[in-house]
Amino acid sequence: MSQTAFNLPPRMRARVQRSGQTYYYYDTGHSSRQEIALGPDYLEALQKWTELDSQNQLEDRVRVTFRHAAQRYRQDVIPTKAPRTQKDNLAELVKLLEFFDNPPALMDEIKPIHIRQFLDWRVKETVRKLKEAGQAVNGSEGQVRANREKSLFSHIWNKAREWGYTDQPNPCLGIKGYREDGRKVYIEDSEYSAIYAKARQPLRDAMDLAYLTGQRPSDILKMTEQDIKEGCLLVQQNKTKTKLRIAITGHLEKTLERILKRKAKYNTGHVDLVVNELGECVALKTLQAMFAQARTAAGLCAAEYQFRDLRAKAGTDKAELSGDIRRAQKQLGHTSIKMTEHYVRNRRGEKVEPTK
Repeated sequence: MSQTAFNLPPRMRARVQRSGQTYYYYDTGHSSRQEIALGPDYLEALQKWTELDSQNQLEDRVRVTFRHAAQRYRQDVIPTKAPRTQKDNLAELVKLLEFFDNPPALMDEIKPIHIRQFLDWRVKETVRKLKEAGQAVNGSEGQVRANREKSLFSHIWNKAREWGYTDQPNPCLGIKGYREDGRKVYIEDSEYSAIYAKARQPLRDAMDLAYLTGQRPSDILKMTEQDIKEGCLLVQQNKTKTKLRIAITGHLEKTLERILKRKAKYNTGHVDLVVNELGECVALKTLQAMFAQARTAAGLCAAEYQFRDLRAKAGTDKAELSGDIRRAQKQLGHTSIKMTEHYVRNRRGEKVEPTK
């Protein structure tokens, strides 16, 4: 019996019998290829198909667990993100599955209360492990990571709705995460100079580029000689894909001249602007280790001063020196002025005039 070429709905099959009459069947989709006879009348068969397919889809959806949605998200969505975001998401998935896959949670049975329970569990687990390791705790450890994992869960859920894995509303709605104050560190000029004085030359190059361009550490390390074109330093931010053309003038021009002059001593063929004393590329972990070493030598607190804080210093100084926060917004690549205001003013405080 051969299947006819009718334009049939999914899982509906049509076969011509030896008698010449066409019969319709419903394919249940099981591995054993079970089929249910729908009869020879197309309209009646279509009505039966509607009833069977609705029930079959419901049964399929009921069997879908969070792991199914997470696995598809890992396969289809995470690879489209920036490298650092991919790394973070994969680590976050581990914790989500530790909670929502032990035992496997059916998508249609996950409710808002379970999101609240996850947040509480995540913090308690972090505190417990730190205590077991003999570290001092204040009870709030793990809150930031819990918030990030909740955000990932929410995005997975929204994608699962698109994929037809569930038609239930997002259980994260209405569930507040933990309060985050964000970093408020502003590296003063004297502190910058103290670290700079103890830094190796590769770190000095990276610090100058970070401060003068206002870009993230990962974007600094991927800057190359080929990015210098028509009097500008071309940047495409890893995190947001925002493109910038930073004019090569003033201190940036002198910095690039110094870097290129230093690189000319080496014959390694590396085009990266930030290279070590052998002319080789510098990894992010290596850069952070250099910064930590210089910071310690300068007698500064490790928790309060990180290389990434140079981006906030750049934005803050740009806003104050230019008198226009919009110029800082453009340099940082922020999509809204509100984001820049929060980013800058939380670091140093808004500059105001006295009453008289």
